[in-house]
Amino acid sequence: MLELQSLHKTWQPTRGDTRVLLHNLNLTVRPGETAAILGPSGSGKSTLLKVLAGLEPLDAGCVRFNGEDITALPPERRHFALMFQDFALFPHLNVQDNVAFGLVEQGQSKREARTQAQDMLQRFGLGAFAQAKVWQLSGGEQQRVALARALITQPRVLLLDEPFSALDAALRLQLREEFSQRIADLNIATVLVTHDETEARAMGQRGYRLTDCALQVVW
Repeated sequence: MLELQSLHKTWQPTRGDTRVLLHNLNLTVRPGETAAILGPSGSGKSTLLKVLAGLEPLDAGCVRFNGEDITALPPERRHFALMFQDFALFPHLNVQDNVAFGLVEQGQSKREARTQAQDMLQRFGLGAFAQAKVWQLSGGEQQRVALARALITQPRVLLLDEPFSALDAALRLQLREEFSQRIADLNIATVLVTHDETEARAMGQRGYRLTDCALQVVW
């Protein structure tokens, strides 16, 4: 179970006054559950995901997983998966090796990791693109590669930043349903941030709006 307790985060621009992004923010996400967080650009949604991933330090508050305080743990020890809105794929690697990357980092052999990556790509309808470079794919295809890479390591927590923004309507609907099922099957606590309320309601068992630096319950 993921627990956020009284999170406080400020941002100091190069010029100007300090801006509060998160203030006394609390949230609990249970295994297999998706918490959807709505809010416009600049509201602090992406910053919240970076805090959870360990990429941004907190000014105050606590992040816990299964009762353990992980606030000070570096990203590689949290075993969380963060999928950025801009994919963050490696342009020098082919599609298969992009998906296999996390498994290799965990110590699996390249051969075994590539076999698992190929299986994952087949599930996402991308098996034929395994040897292609990621820059040869469309934006929607790149997004699916990023989704496959996020799931293959079976992370303890999944953090999604506008995961379907580059997909057409039909594929977006298909992947919402498929991804929601996989989250439930793997029993992963998931935090989804989006500006799209339809997407949030389709995937989130509970929904919040990030307003005035805190979360307000929507459903």
